[in-house]
Amino acid sequence: MYSGLSRTPVHRAPVPQRPRVGIVTPAGKSSNNGNWQTAWRWSRLLAPGYRVSVLQRWTGEPFDALIALHARRSADSIRRWHDARCGPLVLVLTGTDLYRDIDTDAAAQTSLQLADRLVVLQELGVQRLPPALRARCTVSFQSCAARRTVDKTRRHLRALMVGHLRDEKSPQTYFNAARLLAARNDILLDHVGAPLDAALAARAQRLACEQPRYRWLGALDHATTRRRIQHAHVLVHASRIEGGAHVIAEAVRSGTPVLASRVDGNVGMLGADYAGYFEWHDAAGLAALLRRARDEPDMLRMLAWQCRQRARLFEPSRERATLQAMLDALLPRR
Repeated sequence: MYSGLSRTPVHRAPVPQRPRVGIVTPAGKSSNNGNWQTAWRWSRLLAPGYRVSVLQRWTGEPFDALIALHARRSADSIRRWHDARCGPLVLVLTGTDLYRDIDTDAAAQTSLQLADRLVVLQELGVQRLPPALRARCTVSFQSCAARRTVDKTRRHLRALMVGHLRDEKSPQTYFNAARLLAARNDILLDHVGAPLDAALAARAQRLACEQPRYRWLGALDHATTRRRIQHAHVLVHASRIEGGAHVIAEAVRSGTPVLASRVDGNVGMLGADYAGYFEWHDAAGLAALLRRARDEPDMLRMLAWQCRQRARLFEPSRERATLQAMLDALLPRR
């Protein structure tokens, strides 16, 4: 029966849409390099609060904010975004632009000035910026999931270097250390990385023939590489230029100690008092550390303890909170 009562419409407040964020990375998915991995990881970390798209260049897509990786290689997208006055611009400074291009390249220097916010990936990166720009800078350590520390054989020491074969990663230092350790049957050296430089690839192939305890494994997928890091006794990171290597975070979060060149990008991740540094390009120094890691069990235990003290810096929840706080300040929720 009709009651005679009319229904009052219920007015619901509209659900606010998540802001749209574009992440420009000069390297595509197929490259599987550090810039791509950073962009892809950030897109997942930010997805709960933002609609995120990853692209190689900005061509007019309607975003509320743009994050650009690399001051020089993304300079065109940065300039066009700024000229279009579309919204806030965040510039992420990676290794080659932070420690080379902003000193010498006009496009990279312009990108610095146009950005509303600058991001560096380790704590010493801020010092590389002009003093007038440091207040704009956020430090965001790269993160990864933790893995359990596995028991490792005592029959030998297995070192692992992860880095594509190119000059900035200094594979020559690893090659020369392997030659210095040719008489040590109990020190094995594995190397993961794509042959980006044909001359370095040829050297790696020759070395593998001459020194059977050195193995160049070529490019491996991320999951396989992560397992190899987890099962190595030490990770070697010999870079000349480094913005903040994700592979160091992966080693630390897997319980694998790191032997690293003493450059700001590595020191800014592992700390100034870390005991596993060798001077850049010093193959003899790296070889000496590898001998100690094999011959002095207390050294490996000390390095593992130091890495555990830094592990919290590389937690995904910390990276997500840093990125969200930065974007929330630039883009108040509507």
